Amino acid sequence: MKIRTDIADMLRNGATQQDIMRTLHVGYKTVTAHRIALRLPTPKRGGHILRPIETEFYARTEPIDGGHLRWAGHHANGVPRLGRQGKHPSAYQVAFQMHHGRKPIGHAKPGCGYPQCVAPAHLEDRPMREQLQSQMNSIFGGAL
Repeated sequence: MKIRTDIADMLRNGATQQDIMRTLHVGYKTVTAHRIALRLPTPKRGGHILRPIETEFYARTEPIDGGHLRWAGHHANGVPRLGRQGKHPSAYQVAFQMHHGRKPIGHAKPGCGYPQCVAPAHLEDRPMREQLQSQMNSIFGGAL
């Protein structure tokens, strides 16, 4: 089978089956045969390729002075949420994991004092808050 470069390029760039068929005026069997010949996985139902979670996250934020990020996306019960694949994780959890490379222990919350800031570097989990509180107690003698 001779592989058409235009079909191969669109497949490698994540175009959907329908987009390729419509753009290049080819049939379903042609696109499927190219996908098999190129050893590419079959497309997932729904037909669209997920963008990286970092891209989805930053598309829903607005920068604020002081390095803060305001969440412009969906909120549920006052908590910023990122809808993705039928799940709605907290934007705090997503940002914390992006920055620290691990899931937060307990709730991730902004430690900068700016209400609902989702800047990844400004978020703290429970062990980080406990460590800061311990340090403050040792400096100020537990007066706080």
